[in-house]
Amino acid sequence: MEIVTNQRFRKAGKYFRAFIIIGLIGFGLAVLIGAGVLLYAKILGPPPLTVPQSTLFYSNDGTVIGESHNGQKRYWVELDQISPDLIDATIAIEDRKFYSHHGFDYKRIVGALIADIKAMAKVQGASTISQQYARNLFLAHEKTWKRKLLEAFYTIRLEMNYSKEEILEGYLNTIYYGHGAYGAEAASQYFFGKHAGELTLSEAAMLAGIPKGASIYSPFKSMENAKRRQKLILHTMTTSKIIDKKEAADAYNEELTYNGKHLHTRTKSAPYFQDAVRHILKTELNIDDRVIELGGLRVYTTIDLKQQEVAEKTVERYISEESDIQVGLVAMNPKNGHVMAMVGGKNYEESPFNRAVQAVRQPGSTMKPLLYYAALEKGFTPSTVMRSEQTTFHFEENRPDYTPKNFNSQYANGEITMAQALALSDNIFAVKTHLFLGEDTLVNTAKKFGITSKMTNVPSLALGTSGVRVIEMANAYSILANGGKKVTPTMVTRVENYQGDVIYEQKNETIPILKPELAYVMTQMMTGMFDPKLNGYTSVTGSTVANQMTRTYAGKSGTTDTDSWMVGYSPQLVSAVWTGYDKGKTITLSADKAYAKNIWVRFMEDTLKGTPAKSFLAPKGTIGVYVNPENGKLATENCPVKRFTYFVAGTEPTEYCTEHLLHDEKVPDKTERAPKKPWYKKLFDWS
Repeated sequence: MEIVTNQRFRKAGKYFRAFIIIGLIGFGLAVLIGAGVLLYAKILGPPPLTVPQSTLFYSNDGTVIGESHNGQKRYWVELDQISPDLIDATIAIEDRKFYSHHGFDYKRIVGALIADIKAMAKVQGASTISQQYARNLFLAHEKTWKRKLLEAFYTIRLEMNYSKEEILEGYLNTIYYGHGAYGAEAASQYFFGKHAGELTLSEAAMLAGIPKGASIYSPFKSMENAKRRQKLILHTMTTSKIIDKKEAADAYNEELTYNGKHLHTRTKSAPYFQDAVRHILKTELNIDDRVIELGGLRVYTTIDLKQQEVAEKTVERYISEESDIQVGLVAMNPKNGHVMAMVGGKNYEESPFNRAVQAVRQPGSTMKPLLYYAALEKGFTPSTVMRSEQTTFHFEENRPDYTPKNFNSQYANGEITMAQALALSDNIFAVKTHLFLGEDTLVNTAKKFGITSKMTNVPSLALGTSGVRVIEMANAYSILANGGKKVTPTMVTRVENYQGDVIYEQKNETIPILKPELAYVMTQMMTGMFDPKLNGYTSVTGSTVANQMTRTYAGKSGTTDTDSWMVGYSPQLVSAVWTGYDKGKTITLSADKAYAKNIWVRFMEDTLKGTPAKSFLAPKGTIGVYVNPENGKLATENCPVKRFTYFVAGTEPTEYCTEHLLHDEKVPDKTERAPKKPWYKKLFDWS
């Protein structure tokens, strides 16, 4: 009997020793595996914290004009921009030991397991804030062992590489509050119409209860469930000694006002402009499509909401929805190239094709100021004369003849000045100038003025037969308006990533590319289209809108069989307008041809209303004299019409007009050609 007992003890001892050894080996393996996991997590380093969120587009005054809609409705805010009550309420209900554990609350896990076993079902969760953040960032929400293990691994990586504050900030910016709102800021705006940092204790307790189940605890789904959940959170905050019972009672009884609208719904403000900005982000700034749509960028643009509203209303005023006529409009600040307003068509919903930046159309006579600027460089002046008469141009090398025509086949049948030719839009004068300068000259000048569309080297180029974009013409005229400094159409001034880091910032460079005195003489010539003193064999081309003008403008209209243009400027604003049919249909009605001018003058007047009426400042090297606009000679007192005209100093006319002198009258002295101002007026003349 004793032998049997000893054998049993020895056998039990073997089992016990084996159990201890296996246990030690298992423990050693667990330690090794744990150490390996920790080492691997450390080697991998911090996991990226980027999450899909809306990209926002801002106007030049900081107003949000739109956002991307392919991402989640989320606006990242820093922890100190979130109400402390919301932070406390969230920690109290989700993870009271958040600041003391290292990612896992083991006591809570054991308690949840026991509860689940008793109920024979999943009835209690034990995920910490760190675990939930890991799941929100990297994993789907399916309930599998693989997902649980990955969640634990990502939790370890988060805790090893980020501070508690960083984890909490990320969590509060990623949790789902229902109704399409991700994160505290989007939820605060949706439920209460305020920033996350402005929430009261009552609002914070209500909001903190929703992530448990947005379809159950949202006040828009069930006010009863929402209030019950709010009460539980306030009680939890009381037992945690975050607030006292009176504060909890007051918060529970506070009557809340709900919003139910997202901060930024899809806006109709400048939709064509927004599309153009997206294109710039992709093609010029090389930002990936996914980053643009989901990266939470903050894109600061140049659009001026007041000018944009004026532009859209002006288009609606003149072009009816029933008409097939389309429109493209661009307004720019000539000093820096900032695009202030853009209309790419009558109706964005019907046609998102942007005629302001995509359509290539014949500019007609709006090309002539560029031609005449080149002529000024070659020694022409506003008083240079040529004959205006029906002309057929013959060329060598078997090139076909070319017979341009004036509007309505009207000609001076005599000499006219370049200033008058521009004001009347005489085509014969333009083609003669173009051929005299050499056909390459206008091609090269157009490039100098920032036009990138291909120019065809033909005699008709002087009449705008090579297509350009509306935005190119606005840019070209901006260079004249600012005195000859290079500008580039600019729509984006700054781009920030979701963390607020600047990833792009526009730099203003002022590079002179034109001679300022020639640019000024050209500008003064372009005011002539509105000046009846330059009427000749026909009226100046701006006569139909001149009576609507309250300030000085320089500009040029242009008309082809299929296109109607008006481009012009004041010292502080340039705008270009095109109207026509998308498929190049012939414009037959004179009323249709007048759309561009009417839209342009109304836009300029309404936009600049209430601002100082600035004049163009004459640079050094220019001189103004009174001339007879019919022949360009210095005017005398007997000339029925005199126009004050600017020239580059030294190129002004020296010959007086003698057509209106009496028989015994002498030619006046040259020094009397322009009235002199008293010295005291010169002292205060700053214009």
